[in-house]
Amino acid sequence: MVISLDDDMNEYFLTAGKTLKALGQFNPKAMKGFQTFMESVKADGVLSKKIKEIIGIAISVYIQCQFCTAWHVKRAMEAGANREEILEACQVAAMVGGGHSLMSTHYALKAIDEFTK
Repeated sequence: MVISLDDDMNEYFLTAGKTLKALGQFNPKAMKGFQTFMESVKADGVLSKKIKEIIGIAISVYIQCQFCTAWHVKRAMEAGANREEILEACQVAAMVGGGHSLMSTHYALKAIDEFTK
């Protein structure tokens, strides 16, 4: 997939949701199991939902997935994460992943800006 730096992070978020829905129509039983697993993992526990989404941001930036970055930034912000917390998670990703992860922070910054509007 060729990525343009002017990509719409909201579109990445919406496309991720559409993809999950399409897979759910294809195999409802499998996707219901996946959804149940995701909801269980993301629920407040020893770690809050916000912290879990922030971890998701770091992993998304590390693996350079724009869809995942958009998804986790939006969900983290909905859970109360602020710009500084998100950027600190991106720095952790860069510490582990090096330059390619550092540059993938572009998508987290873009998502923060778009979801703050």
